[in-house]
Amino acid sequence: MARRRAGSGHLPPPLPTGEEKTARVRAMFDTIAPRYDLINRIMTFGLDQAWRRNTVAALALPAEARVLDLACGTGDLSRLALRRGYRVVGTDLSAGMLKANGAATPLVEADGSHLPFGDGSFDGLVCGYALRNFTDLAATLAESARVLRPGGRLAVLEVDTPTAPLWRAGYELWFTKAVPALGAALSDREAYRYLPQSVAYLPPTPVLRTMLRDAGFSAVGIRPLAGGLSQMVVATRSGSQ
Repeated sequence: MARRRAGSGHLPPPLPTGEEKTARVRAMFDTIAPRYDLINRIMTFGLDQAWRRNTVAALALPAEARVLDLACGTGDLSRLALRRGYRVVGTDLSAGMLKANGAATPLVEADGSHLPFGDGSFDGLVCGYALRNFTDLAATLAESARVLRPGGRLAVLEVDTPTAPLWRAGYELWFTKAVPALGAALSDREAYRYLPQSVAYLPPTPVLRTMLRDAGFSAVGIRPLAGGLSQMVVATRSGSQ
């Protein structure tokens, strides 16, 4: 149930779904692309860089492995994957993000639920802070499994919500109050008001685990980072190699 805004007599507008969500997400990231990295660093106090390194390392693949950076944005994960000797392709829904991408990799504009790659094209797949932005998460996970070879690895970084009272109080104050103000000052007010609200799109951990298994993954591991400020999801594409 949506929570009533403090001090207001009405509920916040419902989050978009379907084609409306796809259009809004695309337009929003086109708009915030130029300062996306700067605000990420400030928003996470720079912690996201270590989390991204750990996400790429979690693939545990040999050099020259083929890796897809899904919802690659400005290319943070792609650059880290390149440093490990992987062959990387980036794909994103937002043309603005691809324009701002600084990684020296092939880039493809595409929706995560309809990836333009053949079955088993990649050995690994990484994705950073995008699960809640996919319009059809189940279809996107199924596509992720399809483009991975059997035994291929998936590593995803996403926001989370702390469960410890002190962590949660600090999180809510920062993420729901300070981050929108920061976005308004440096980028786009509405986008950074929407991004904290979009956490509501994320399925609970047991549901996400089931969705991954239904999509074709096994050995699914989901663990909180920094007290639950973020989470890392790792899994292996099912099937014999």
